[in-house]
Amino acid sequence: MAFSTGGRINTNIGANQAYTALNSISRDLGVHQLRLATGKRINSAVDDASGYVISKKMEGRIRSMSAALDNVGDAQSVYGVAEGAYQTVADILTTIKEKQTRAANGAMGGEEKDAIAAEIKSLMDEIDDISNQTKFNGTTLLSGSAYNNIFQVGESTTDTLSVSFSLVSAGGLLGLTSASVTSSTIASLTVDAGLTKVNTEIGKIGANVNRLQTKESNLTTAITNTEAAKSRILDADVAKEQVMTSKLNILQQTSTAQLAQANSSPQAFLSLFR
Repeated sequence: MAFSTGGRINTNIGANQAYTALNSISRDLGVHQLRLATGKRINSAVDDASGYVISKKMEGRIRSMSAALDNVGDAQSVYGVAEGAYQTVADILTTIKEKQTRAANGAMGGEEKDAIAAEIKSLMDEIDDISNQTKFNGTTLLSGSAYNNIFQVGESTTDTLSVSFSLVSAGGLLGLTSASVTSSTIASLTVDAGLTKVNTEIGKIGANVNRLQTKESNLTTAITNTEAAKSRILDADVAKEQVMTSKLNILQQTSTAQLAQANSSPQAFLSLFR
């Protein structure tokens, strides 16, 4: 660092040095004030190039995992809609089983059996209605073309879950269409096989929903941990920044005073000309 006795007034070394120090302090003060204003230690790549890159990479991971978490929620909703429909169908099949057993009563006459057949036909039509009306976001789940979609349920594009359902129809479950049901064909209805199919689907849904709940928990934990890691790199320590701001405020005042003093010190040499 250059020093001057002050006798060479054409170049005021002391004033230049005080001015340089004042500029440096003011610049640093601005950085710390910006950190306090934004809450971020890194506001641009200039502050910490490697930290900026790493934090952006972490932010990308967090946003990807957050989207995957939304996908998990949507998949759970799809399963929930389908499960509700399957359970209702299972209840209807149980009722049909009851009617079928009741019809196998030798004490019943033809009219009573015809009434049971009509009731069973109505229940079978209801099964078809449920199948056609079970939709998620406008897409049918249990009728028409088979529902089979892929959900990305993790950060990686390979972390996927296939969601699919077996189609439901009264004829497919019971072996007869509702139009074919009469008092003489009630016994031919394959109710037990239909119940087995529906309950199997409900069991599959339960297993997959358990998987999704585990993935949901893991994703939530991973997001929280990644947020914490990003915070350590990106976020400002407010207490530390306030300490630095107070220090630099004082230094700014003292350097301003020293600049003023350095600018006035050459005037002392005017006494030599009296």
